Amino acid sequence: MKEKPNVLFLCTGNSCRSQMAEGWAKSLRNQDANFYSAGIEKHGLNPHAIKVMAEVGVDISKHQSQSVAEFKHLIFDWVFAVCDHAHTTCPDYLGAGTRKAVCFDDPPALAKQAASEEEALNHYRRVRDEIKYFIETVCFEEQVSLSNI
Repeated sequence: MKEKPNVLFLCTGNSCRSQMAEGWAKSLRNQDANFYSAGIEKHGLNPHAIKVMAEVGVDISKHQSQSVAEFKHLIFDWVFAVCDHAHTTCPDYLGAGTRKAVCFDDPPALAKQAASEEEALNHYRRVRDEIKYFIETVCFEEQVSLSNI
């Protein structure tokens, strides 16, 4: 039996988008791969990301913000950069068989312009739902399922 592939969701600070992607992937597709998230740097876990994921029953509160350097010992079959900065600065040592940029809007940046807490959270919710759709469908469209890799 073939080992499950390693999949990394990479972002700038591993605080929001990559954390949500890891949470969704583990919740929806855990049987398909070993899922991880990391940042080019560590920025800490975003409390709004934790909150909006909890609203849909996905607990990421125990996740840790990690730097990609902490994963030098792993070889990734897939690396999904969830922001432009991570895509352009993705380290070569990740050994990814497939690298893709799947950039999502930055909820913390959008929330800065929000007139209320609810409006701010709506930015997080929208991106959360876009990431879920990506995990359910687009993420694996080229090979139908990671288990076939």
